[in-house]
Amino acid sequence: MNPSELKIFALEDNAVFSKMLHYILSMDDEHEVKMFVNGRDLLYALDENPSVITVDYSLPDMTGEEVILKIKAKLPQVPIIVISGQNDIQTAVSLFKLGVYDYITKEEDIRERLLNALNKIKTKQSLEEEVQTLRQELSNKYEFDKSIIGNSTPMKKVFQMLHKTKNNNITVSITGETGTGKEVIAKAIHYNSNRKNKPFVAVNIAAIPTSLLESELFGHEKGSFTGAIAKRVGKFEEANGGTIFLDEIGEMDINLQAKLLRVIQEREVVRIGGNKIQKLDVRIITATHRDLSLRMNEKLFREDLYYRLLGLPIHLPPLRERENDVILIAKFLADQFTTTNGMKKLTFTKEAKEKLLNYHFPGNIRELKAIVELSAVMCDNDIISDTDIQFSSSQNVNSLLNKDLTLKEYTFEIIRSFMDRYHDNVATVAKKLDIGKVTIYRYLKEMDTNS
Repeated sequence: MNPSELKIFALEDNAVFSKMLHYILSMDDEHEVKMFVNGRDLLYALDENPSVITVDYSLPDMTGEEVILKIKAKLPQVPIIVISGQNDIQTAVSLFKLGVYDYITKEEDIRERLLNALNKIKTKQSLEEEVQTLRQELSNKYEFDKSIIGNSTPMKKVFQMLHKTKNNNITVSITGETGTGKEVIAKAIHYNSNRKNKPFVAVNIAAIPTSLLESELFGHEKGSFTGAIAKRVGKFEEANGGTIFLDEIGEMDINLQAKLLRVIQEREVVRIGGNKIQKLDVRIITATHRDLSLRMNEKLFREDLYYRLLGLPIHLPPLRERENDVILIAKFLADQFTTTNGMKKLTFTKEAKEKLLNYHFPGNIRELKAIVELSAVMCDNDIISDTDIQFSSSQNVNSLLNKDLTLKEYTFEIIRSFMDRYHDNVATVAKKLDIGKVTIYRYLKEMDTNS
């Protein structure tokens, strides 16, 4: 049904007022109106799934409250508008406690008030449908085989572990170097679980000052400390019913870890400065690039918290250990970038692929993304060549030092790198490296001989 369309059930036993009510509700062509004169017939027709129900509070066969309770029992989400001949505040308050959407009296402004209530309901339902659509799109986006690219041996093990996170609420701990995609994995776990229509709340522990982290996680009441000018709902409460992702958990202060442990054990939280217990139903996913067992040995991470959070461990391999996944991910990132920017689809030359495969990627996927996007901008004719792929000097050093080479081979690599950077200008390279031009010519000759 279109968000602007409403299937309205109207319960009214007064024949004259029933006609007027039908006229008002039918003024909008997108309203489908069905009238009822008693509660029994309306309740029998609830299987038709109305969008809105208006209820006369005074009925011949049962009280308005009885009808409302029976409607709520069967269709708890359907908004109910009570129409009454009396302006009774106590009755209105009791009905709102039952969950009715609005209470309107049979007065001169009933038309305006009723149509205004229906418009608000349509707006709310439209927003809810948009949210549901976005959640479905997110769910599709984060399907394991769509959001996580790779078919290398290490990634096949990751996929096996990911599928074990479905249809259960086990805590998941993700480890891996910076830039390996730990948050993408966390989102994929959430959107492939039975909590996918509930909140996913991410908290980067390392990005929040220790003095503010407790309030950020658990919330606070107004006036609980200097600067607490209003009540704050913590991230755990925000995630209730869904998933909370605690990124860089290894950076949490040891004193706060005890409070986190209690929240996890009791599944409840009390805001700072408050005494009301907030019950929690939340799945916990953690991530860290640190070795938490070493942090425990250093007395920087609680052992009891470690085992509480361990749950199902998933280790993400660094990009350098993922075989040809580098090329698959590079193509995916290039397609993503060109689509976002309205550019033509790009291809990689054989030399460009070899250059990527031979690189160490200390920054992992995050670094690959930056390199691919720059290459997409720098390339000509919709083809990314090896010369379009640029690594920073520090990146080249990291990559070079992680290779198992002899001193002579290292020298070859350094000279080749400088020759590429300075466009084969031997005089400039000799000056930069503080060696003779003859030495460079000799190494270049040997390189040609060995290649």
